[in-house]
Amino acid sequence: MSAAQAAPFLRKITPGGGTALAWLAGLLFTALLRVRLPGQAEAEVLAGVVILRWDGLTMLALATLLALRGSVLLTRRPGAALCHLLGAAVVGSLPLGVTAIPLAQYLAVDIALYTIAVTRPHHESDRAVFLGLGTIAGYLAVRLACGWSVGTTTALTVGLTAAVAWLLGRAQRQTREHAEQTRLRIAEQAVTAERLRIAREMHDTVAHSIGIVALQAGAARRVIDNRPDQAREALAAIETASRETLAGLRRMLGALRTADEDGHGGGATKQGLRGAGGSAGPGTDSAPSGTPALSGTPSPSETPPHSQKSPHPEMPPPPDTLTFPKAPGLPEMPGLAALDRLAETTAAAGVQVAVRWIGAPRPLPPDIDLSAFRLVQESVTNVVRHSGADRCTVTVDHRDPEALALTVEDLGPTPVRERERSGGGSGYGLPGMRERVGLLHGDFTAGPRPDGGFRVTARLPLPLPLPLPTGVTPA
Repeated sequence: MSAAQAAPFLRKITPGGGTALAWLAGLLFTALLRVRLPGQAEAEVLAGVVILRWDGLTMLALATLLALRGSVLLTRRPGAALCHLLGAAVVGSLPLGVTAIPLAQYLAVDIALYTIAVTRPHHESDRAVFLGLGTIAGYLAVRLACGWSVGTTTALTVGLTAAVAWLLGRAQRQTREHAEQTRLRIAEQAVTAERLRIAREMHDTVAHSIGIVALQAGAARRVIDNRPDQAREALAAIETASRETLAGLRRMLGALRTADEDGHGGGATKQGLRGAGGSAGPGTDSAPSGTPALSGTPSPSETPPHSQKSPHPEMPPPPDTLTFPKAPGLPEMPGLAALDRLAETTAAAGVQVAVRWIGAPRPLPPDIDLSAFRLVQESVTNVVRHSGADRCTVTVDHRDPEALALTVEDLGPTPVRERERSGGGSGYGLPGMRERVGLLHGDFTAGPRPDGGFRVTARLPLPLPLPLPTGVTPA
């Protein structure tokens, strides 16, 4: 059996099973030492008188029962299991006629000490190793008190193996704790970075709406005396834009405030609110193309939204996404209408993107339209960089009147693309998408497809239709 074939088998062995196997292997080794094997003039160890009698065999059987019972209890009651195994080591050593507990009878205890050091708190593992070393010393002390000879060298060797097994278990536990802390820290950083980015994008949405309001208000002021009908239309447009912006702000900031009250990412929430309020950094107050910028704010052509300097330089950068040049690429505030441009840009990277529209397209609130596009963009980016696939499918489902459904899936790596795909990423993509969908009170799933490849799905709830302004009839 090769090492690759043996590894899955070893992973299937439970700690209790390994302890039982260690005890049985020790019994077998003890028996082999006391018989003459082929090529030997005599046995390595002379068999004692007691081991060949009924009382010696009874003690070995009792020791085996104690060891097997301890193996069963190891995962549920490790302290009791260790006591059973130590008792088995002592009882199993008595009929052997030895001056110290042999290493073969202590292998099961070593595995138990390793398991306890890995799985139990520090004070329990410390108590376990002291109990194990104390048993070795106690065995020697009893023999000395009875005036018998002791095997000091053997006892030191057995004690050293017990200490090494315990230290290896402690190191393994510390490694796991560090890995878990690192994972939690990375997830927290991903959530914080995503909230900062959402806050900046929300700020851009507000700036867009305020620009429309400013234009319509100026037009209404100029024509209110001479052409009141046009002034009424301008005021209706102002009311509609204001209602949409207010609804988006309530959804976004309400979700952030709820997460803050639950104690998750309070710092991120505060930073996100500051970003949404207009202090995320220079260049974030951008107006849409074709709309005059507000007083004191640069236009999008002067400061792209992703070129701002983060107010927290210690935070990691946002998740990697496909970057698009401004002139021939995507608009400043892309939505699902820009998916065809995304597909064209991705095709240049070697991945064909098929966009499927199910149901009649409908107007979406700006924040949901932008979030839907960002989800598709990040998913397609993952396909390009990490999947090894040469094509993927994007499905936009409008059939549900209460939600927007998105699906991005690929069929798995191809031989040509397999050699080109990246070995790893920042780890922020999926947590960031999950956080974005959660802030909109949606559902998000990501995982392998049953027949190969990977699938990302998202369901974004849609708000109830806004009432029409007074005096405006539907088209």
